[in-house]
Amino acid sequence: MSSSTIWSSGRYDAVGERIAPIAGQVVDALERRLPLPGAAVVDLACGTGSAALAAAARGAQVTGVDYTPELIALARRRAGADAVTWHTADAADTGLPTRTFDAVVSNMGIIFVDPARQVDEIARLLKPTGVLVFSAWVRNASNPFFDPVVAVLGPPPTTGFSPEQWGDTETSAARLAPYFGDIDITYGRHRWEFESVAAALRFLSAESPVHVETFRRVDPAQQDRLTAEFEKTLGGHVEPSGVVAFTAPYVVVTALAHRAW
Repeated sequence: MSSSTIWSSGRYDAVGERIAPIAGQVVDALERRLPLPGAAVVDLACGTGSAALAAAARGAQVTGVDYTPELIALARRRAGADAVTWHTADAADTGLPTRTFDAVVSNMGIIFVDPARQVDEIARLLKPTGVLVFSAWVRNASNPFFDPVVAVLGPPPTTGFSPEQWGDTETSAARLAPYFGDIDITYGRHRWEFESVAAALRFLSAESPVHVETFRRVDPAQQDRLTAEFEKTLGGHVEPSGVVAFTAPYVVVTALAHRAW
Protein backbone atom coordinates (compact mmCIF):
# COMPACT_ATOMS: atom_id res chain seq x y z
CA MET A 1 0.00 0.00 0.00
CA SER A 2 1.37 3.44 -0.92
CA SER A 3 2.07 6.09 1.70
CA SER A 4 -0.53 8.27 -0.01
CA THR A 5 -3.19 5.64 0.64
CA ILE A 6 -2.10 5.26 4.25
CA TRP A 7 -2.52 8.96 4.97
CA SER A 8 -5.97 9.01 3.38
CA SER A 9 -7.13 6.29 5.78
CA GLY A 10 -9.15 7.22 8.82
CA ARG A 11 -9.56 10.95 9.39
CA TYR A 12 -6.21 12.73 9.31
CA ASP A 13 -7.83 16.10 9.96
CA ALA A 14 -8.54 14.86 13.51
CA VAL A 15 -4.79 14.35 13.95
CA GLY A 16 -3.97 17.65 12.26
CA GLU A 17 -6.29 19.54 14.60
CA ARG A 18 -4.54 18.09 17.63
CA ILE A 19 -1.00 18.94 16.48
CA ALA A 20 -1.88 22.36 15.02
CA PRO A 21 -0.38 24.18 18.06
CA ILE A 22 3.02 22.72 17.12
CA ALA A 23 2.55 24.07 13.59
CA GLY A 24 2.13 27.49 15.18
CA GLN A 25 5.42 27.03 17.02
CA VAL A 26 7.12 26.09 13.75
CA VAL A 27 5.94 29.33 12.17
CA ASP A 28 6.92 31.29 15.31
CA ALA A 29 10.44 29.87 14.98
CA LEU A 30 10.54 30.82 11.31
CA GLU A 31 9.42 34.36 12.05
CA ARG A 32 12.30 34.77 14.50
CA ARG A 33 14.69 34.14 11.57
CA LEU A 34 12.82 35.69 8.66
CA PRO A 35 10.32 38.55 8.23
CA LEU A 36 7.24 36.79 6.87
CA PRO A 37 5.39 39.50 4.91
CA GLY A 38 6.10 38.76 1.26
CA ALA A 39 8.44 35.83 1.98
CA ALA A 40 8.15 32.77 -0.29
CA VAL A 41 7.47 29.77 1.96
CA VAL A 42 6.77 26.15 1.09
CA ASP A 43 5.15 23.77 3.57
CA LEU A 44 6.32 20.23 2.69
CA ALA A 45 4.20 17.20 3.59
CA CYS A 46 1.69 19.81 4.67
CA GLY A 47 -1.17 17.47 5.53
CA THR A 48 -4.25 19.59 6.03
CA GLY A 49 -2.14 22.74 5.95
CA SER A 50 -1.89 24.12 9.49
CA ALA A 51 1.66 25.47 9.07
CA ALA A 52 0.92 26.77 5.57
CA LEU A 53 -2.17 28.63 6.75
CA ALA A 54 -0.38 30.05 9.79
CA ALA A 55 2.43 31.41 7.62
CA ALA A 56 -0.01 32.84 5.07
CA ALA A 57 -1.95 34.58 7.85
CA ARG A 58 1.27 36.41 8.73
CA GLY A 59 1.77 37.68 5.19
CA ALA A 60 3.94 35.01 3.58
CA GLN A 61 3.41 33.82 0.02
CA VAL A 62 2.87 30.13 0.72
CA THR A 63 2.81 26.90 -1.28
CA GLY A 64 1.52 23.78 0.47
CA VAL A 65 2.73 20.41 -0.84
CA ASP A 66 1.43 16.97 0.06
CA TYR A 67 1.51 13.57 -1.63
CA THR A 68 -2.06 12.69 -0.63
CA PRO A 69 -4.79 14.31 -2.75
CA GLU A 70 -7.41 13.78 -0.05
CA LEU A 71 -5.40 15.86 2.42
CA ILE A 72 -4.87 18.65 -0.09
CA ALA A 73 -8.64 18.63 -0.69
CA LEU A 74 -9.24 19.05 3.05
CA ALA A 75 -6.67 21.85 3.22
CA ARG A 76 -8.37 23.71 0.36
CA ARG A 77 -11.62 23.80 2.36
CA ARG A 78 -10.12 25.42 5.44
CA ALA A 79 -10.52 29.08 6.35
CA GLY A 80 -7.85 31.18 4.67
CA ALA A 81 -6.98 28.46 2.16
CA ASP A 82 -7.38 30.80 -0.81
CA ALA A 83 -4.20 32.58 0.31
CA VAL A 84 -2.15 29.38 -0.25
CA THR A 85 -1.15 27.68 -3.51
CA TRP A 86 -1.79 23.96 -3.02
CA HIS A 87 0.26 21.36 -4.87
CA THR A 88 -0.08 17.56 -4.87
CA ALA A 89 3.41 16.03 -5.04
CA ASP A 90 5.99 13.97 -3.22
CA ALA A 91 7.71 16.19 -0.64
CA ALA A 92 11.07 14.81 -1.83
CA ASP A 93 10.28 15.35 -5.51
CA THR A 94 8.04 18.40 -5.67
CA GLY A 95 8.69 19.49 -9.26
CA LEU A 96 8.81 23.08 -8.00
CA PRO A 97 11.46 25.47 -9.37
CA THR A 98 14.98 25.40 -7.96
CA ARG A 99 16.04 28.07 -5.43
CA THR A 100 12.60 29.64 -5.33
CA PHE A 101 11.82 29.76 -1.62
CA ASP A 102 13.00 31.85 1.30
CA ALA A 103 11.90 29.15 3.71
CA VAL A 104 10.78 25.53 4.00
CA VAL A 105 8.55 24.48 6.89
CA SER A 106 6.98 21.19 7.90
CA ASN A 107 4.91 20.10 10.88
CA MET A 108 5.43 16.40 11.63
CA GLY A 109 5.54 15.82 7.88
CA ILE A 110 8.97 15.46 6.28
CA ILE A 111 9.98 13.11 9.10
CA PHE A 112 8.03 10.37 7.29
CA VAL A 113 9.99 10.81 4.03
CA ASP A 114 13.31 9.19 3.08
CA PRO A 115 15.81 11.52 4.82
CA ALA A 116 18.50 11.71 2.15
CA ARG A 117 16.05 12.42 -0.67
CA GLN A 118 14.18 14.91 1.47
CA VAL A 119 17.20 16.95 2.53
CA ASP A 120 18.43 17.10 -1.07
CA GLU A 121 15.08 18.42 -2.21
CA ILE A 122 14.86 21.01 0.55
CA ALA A 123 18.33 22.28 -0.33
CA ARG A 124 17.34 22.48 -4.00
CA LEU A 125 14.21 24.49 -3.25
CA LEU A 126 15.77 27.07 -0.94
CA LYS A 127 17.40 30.29 -2.00
CA PRO A 128 20.93 30.92 -0.70
CA THR A 129 20.77 31.47 3.09
CA GLY A 130 17.18 30.20 3.15
CA VAL A 131 15.60 28.93 6.37
CA LEU A 132 14.38 25.44 7.24
CA VAL A 133 12.06 24.88 10.21
CA PHE A 134 10.34 21.59 11.02
CA SER A 135 8.99 19.60 13.94
CA ALA A 136 9.69 15.99 14.81
CA TRP A 137 8.65 13.52 17.48
CA VAL A 138 11.34 12.35 19.91
CA ARG A 139 11.73 8.69 20.79
CA ASN A 140 10.35 8.12 24.28
CA ALA A 141 10.82 5.22 26.69
CA SER A 142 7.05 5.02 27.08
CA ASN A 143 4.65 5.69 24.20
CA PRO A 144 0.98 4.74 24.67
CA PHE A 145 0.41 5.10 20.91
CA PHE A 146 3.23 2.69 20.03
CA ASP A 147 3.90 0.31 22.93
CA PRO A 148 0.68 -1.73 22.46
CA VAL A 149 1.55 -2.32 18.79
CA VAL A 150 4.97 -3.67 19.77
CA ALA A 151 3.43 -5.81 22.50
CA VAL A 152 1.07 -7.50 20.02
CA LEU A 153 2.93 -7.40 16.68
CA GLY A 154 6.54 -7.12 17.78
CA PRO A 155 9.04 -4.32 17.07
CA PRO A 156 9.25 -2.79 13.59
CA PRO A 157 12.15 -3.70 11.29
CA THR A 158 15.43 -2.07 12.27
CA THR A 159 16.34 -1.33 8.64
CA GLY A 160 15.45 1.91 6.89
CA PHE A 161 14.49 5.01 8.86
CA SER A 162 11.91 6.02 11.45
CA PRO A 163 10.31 9.44 12.07
CA GLU A 164 11.67 9.71 15.61
CA GLN A 165 15.26 9.65 14.34
CA TRP A 166 14.83 13.32 13.45
CA GLY A 167 14.26 13.99 17.16
CA ASP A 168 17.83 12.94 17.92
CA THR A 169 20.18 15.95 17.95
CA GLU A 170 23.19 14.19 16.48
CA THR A 171 21.16 12.51 13.74
CA SER A 172 19.49 15.76 12.69
CA ALA A 173 22.80 17.62 12.65
CA ALA A 174 24.49 14.91 10.58
CA ARG A 175 21.69 14.76 8.02
CA LEU A 176 21.54 18.53 7.61
CA ALA A 177 25.30 19.21 7.69
CA PRO A 178 25.96 19.00 3.92
CA TYR A 179 23.64 21.93 3.24
CA PHE A 180 22.82 23.66 6.54
CA GLY A 181 24.45 25.35 9.49
CA ASP A 182 23.41 27.42 12.51
CA ILE A 183 21.15 24.58 13.64
CA ASP A 184 18.92 25.29 16.64
CA ILE A 185 16.79 22.64 18.35
CA THR A 186 14.03 23.52 20.81
CA TYR A 187 12.34 20.84 22.90
CA GLY A 188 8.69 20.64 23.88
CA ARG A 189 6.07 18.21 25.14
CA HIS A 190 2.73 17.80 23.42
CA ARG A 191 -0.27 16.87 25.54
CA TRP A 192 -2.58 14.27 24.04
CA GLU A 193 -5.97 14.39 25.76
CA PHE A 194 -9.20 12.43 25.26
CA GLU A 195 -12.44 12.58 27.18
CA SER A 196 -12.29 8.87 28.00
CA VAL A 197 -10.55 5.60 27.19
CA ALA A 198 -13.34 4.89 24.72
CA ALA A 199 -12.73 8.22 22.96
CA ALA A 200 -9.00 7.50 22.73
CA LEU A 201 -9.74 4.06 21.26
CA ARG A 202 -12.05 5.64 18.66
CA PHE A 203 -9.27 8.03 17.70
CA LEU A 204 -6.85 5.14 17.19
CA SER A 205 -9.20 2.74 15.42
CA ALA A 206 -11.10 5.22 13.23
CA GLU A 207 -9.13 8.45 12.85
CA SER A 208 -5.33 8.22 13.19
CA PRO A 209 -4.22 6.98 9.73
CA VAL A 210 -1.21 4.96 10.88
CA HIS A 211 -3.25 3.19 13.54
CA VAL A 212 -6.23 2.66 11.26
CA GLU A 213 -3.93 0.94 8.77
CA THR A 214 -2.35 -1.14 11.53
CA PHE A 215 -5.78 -2.42 12.56
CA ARG A 216 -6.75 -2.99 8.94
CA ARG A 217 -3.77 -5.15 8.00
CA VAL A 218 -4.03 -7.67 10.88
CA ASP A 219 -6.50 -10.51 11.35
CA PRO A 220 -9.55 -10.26 13.67
CA ALA A 221 -7.82 -12.02 16.57
CA GLN A 222 -4.91 -9.57 16.42
CA GLN A 223 -7.35 -6.67 16.19
CA ASP A 224 -8.95 -7.83 19.43
CA ARG A 225 -5.53 -8.16 21.08
CA LEU A 226 -4.52 -4.70 19.90
CA THR A 227 -7.73 -3.19 21.24
CA ALA A 228 -7.25 -4.89 24.60
CA GLU A 229 -3.61 -3.82 24.82
CA PHE A 230 -4.44 -0.20 23.94
CA GLU A 231 -7.28 -0.20 26.46
CA LYS A 232 -4.96 -1.48 29.20
CA THR A 233 -2.20 1.00 28.35
CA LEU A 234 -4.50 4.00 28.03
CA GLY A 235 -6.21 3.02 31.27
CA GLY A 236 -2.93 3.76 33.01
CA HIS A 237 -3.23 7.40 31.94
CA VAL A 238 -6.70 8.20 33.28
CA GLU A 239 -6.69 11.36 35.37
CA PRO A 240 -9.03 11.95 38.36
CA SER A 241 -11.38 13.88 36.08
CA GLY A 242 -11.77 10.81 33.89
CA VAL A 243 -9.88 12.18 30.90
CA VAL A 244 -7.04 10.20 29.34
CA ALA A 245 -3.92 12.32 28.99
CA PHE A 246 -0.21 11.92 28.46
CA THR A 247 2.60 13.94 26.93
CA ALA A 248 4.88 13.19 24.00
CA PRO A 249 8.27 14.88 23.50
CA TYR A 250 9.05 16.69 20.27
CA VAL A 251 11.55 19.12 18.81
CA VAL A 252 11.37 22.16 16.56
CA VAL A 253 14.49 22.29 14.41
CA THR A 254 15.68 25.49 12.72
CA ALA A 255 18.59 25.61 10.26
CA LEU A 256 20.06 28.10 7.80
CA ALA A 257 21.13 27.01 4.33
CA HIS A 258 24.71 27.57 3.26
CA ARG A 259 26.12 27.31 -0.24
CA ALA A 260 29.57 25.92 0.44
CA TRP A 261 28.46 22.92 -1.63
